[in-house]
Amino acid sequence: MRKVEIALKNVLSEDRIEEFLSVGTLIKIKKGEHYIREGEIPKKLGFVLSGLFRYVYINQEGKEYTKGLVQENTFLTSYSAMITETSSYFFVEALEDAELFTISYEKWKRLLDSDNYWYKFLVSFVEKGFITKEKRERDLLLLNAETRYRDFLQNYPEIENRISQTIIASYLGIQPESLSRIRKKMGT
Repeated sequence: MRKVEIALKNVLSEDRIEEFLSVGTLIKIKKGEHYIREGEIPKKLGFVLSGLFRYVYINQEGKEYTKGLVQENTFLTSYSAMITETSSYFFVEALEDAELFTISYEKWKRLLDSDNYWYKFLVSFVEKGFITKEKRERDLLLLNAETRYRDFLQNYPEIENRISQTIIASYLGIQPESLSRIRKKMGT
């Protein structure tokens, strides 16, 4: 649990770490495994300690659409499906071997109800997620593929070497061949 405490020092005050640790457990997930599967009603959320995840839609033909990437020190779940107790529309896939601090939704709700501090904590993460989502939507609608790739490199400087070009292309909303052309043009 020491690793969890160290990671949590970046997001929680000292006096709240023990309280948070009391509601969850440490788990490991292998690369390629799913934390949440499409069609599953999620009953948990995780705090990423190490590793990298993606939110991915897969259509009936098997084509993948990467909705988002989730790095260390970030919460991970299909939140809207969890709070509405409906099926998730996407998978949460580990792109690397990972460690998570996972909490059942029931325990999370009890923690939220125990003190207003936890609602403020939740709101701070929801706001960050909203900002990320809004920027991503704007970029997909208004920017060309090369500009989106340049922004990706700037926003996720360490990730490019951690995942496949196919996943990066999926995240950018382009075909892998287009990404190859852009990379060649940029000399990367």
